[in-house]
Amino acid sequence: MWGQKLPKRYVIVLLTFICTCVCYIERVGFSIAYTFAADAAGVNQSSKGMILSTFYYGYACSQVPGGWAAQKIGGRRVLLLSFVLWSLTCALVPLDPNRVTVLVIARLLVGVAQGFIFPSIHTVLAQWVPPHERSRSVSLTTSGMYFGAAVGMFVLPSLVKFRGPQSIFLAEATLGAMWALLWYKYASDPPRAEHPKATAAGFGESLLPMRGSEKLKVENGGHSHTVRSAQIPWKRIILSLPVWAIVVNNFTFHYALYVLMNWLPTYFEQGLQLSLQKMGSSKMMPYLNMFVFSNIGGVIADHLITARILSVTKTRKVLNTVGFVVASFALMALPLFRTSGGAVFCSSLALGFLALGRAGFAVNHMDVAPRYAGIVMGVSNTAGTLAGIVGVDLTGRLLEAAKTAHLDLSSPESWRAVFFIPGLLCFFSSFVFILFSTGERIFD
Repeated sequence: MWGQKLPKRYVIVLLTFICTCVCYIERVGFSIAYTFAADAAGVNQSSKGMILSTFYYGYACSQVPGGWAAQKIGGRRVLLLSFVLWSLTCALVPLDPNRVTVLVIARLLVGVAQGFIFPSIHTVLAQWVPPHERSRSVSLTTSGMYFGAAVGMFVLPSLVKFRGPQSIFLAEATLGAMWALLWYKYASDPPRAEHPKATAAGFGESLLPMRGSEKLKVENGGHSHTVRSAQIPWKRIILSLPVWAIVVNNFTFHYALYVLMNWLPTYFEQGLQLSLQKMGSSKMMPYLNMFVFSNIGGVIADHLITARILSVTKTRKVLNTVGFVVASFALMALPLFRTSGGAVFCSSLALGFLALGRAGFAVNHMDVAPRYAGIVMGVSNTAGTLAGIVGVDLTGRLLEAAKTAHLDLSSPESWRAVFFIPGLLCFFSSFVFILFSTGERIFD
């Protein structure tokens, strides 16, 4: 019913919001379920870090291929295939910390499947969403990640307690299958109608994948001409400083996010000696804050641009800088807070302002390269995924080294380096974005 009443682009944005929400329920869910099972089996911190980071190896491998596939065959089809693959994997794999090979292969498969999702989403949004709605549309879509993480942190620990860790896998597979059915029923490509305004603005049918060479009618004296499928300018993309500004900030954002998402349960339970089950709704606040701040950033960005208060370039730089600098201070202060309330407040502040910063770098793909948004997203998200590999695994090694040095994990010294590294990266990345980013279209 809602699919018939709402404008089609709103339906697409709403479905992509639900898509990212379900994906992050899966990621947070695995962290909670595996941490519970691994602690019960006596797995050490370094081994936990290795398993938790395995997902990101598969995720990194499929980012650029995901952007290429979305460019060639369409993001709508690629998204559907991705959800079917990772949902089946979750449904069929047993959660046993002692069967390391099975877990590694399963997490690699889920990572590869989910790696296609965000490049495909950016391709779909670039096709459907006009430029003046992009900030809030992308912000709403990506805020689904944080809403999903918040829901996961709130609901899934209780599910583990009452139904066991394996129940999380089955719940995630069910959610994935339900979304795939919704997407199959309601999603579609934009109509290939004559729409010169859309083409000139950089969205709509002009961004759809072309099959060989297609004849497109153009309002130019009523004549039609043949447009050949454009070659992807790989060299220009790789050598572009504005693209590198996006890449660096994507790396930093995901380093901080993935470290907190994968290790915050351990920090609460072993660093602060708290029980996730007994923390109630407070444990979901960091991610709920991200959901709120992400949408606030999108609304502010679109207002600054449409009201002509700031240019697109200045808008992206201001929001990115404010978000990353505040997050930097909050991350470095986090190990100083030794109470539940203090840690939740500090992590909420850090993640909330990081989400605000996404109205800078994360929308910038569609500013600089609307036709190749999925490709540029794939390149930058590869860097973000490498941050997950490095950050999650390095955190496990830092904590294991702290234990070897006879430091208790309840000591703030054990966690200082864990949070200082992303804090310093935030400062560096905001400086890079100020220097090299632009809001102008640089790829035709």
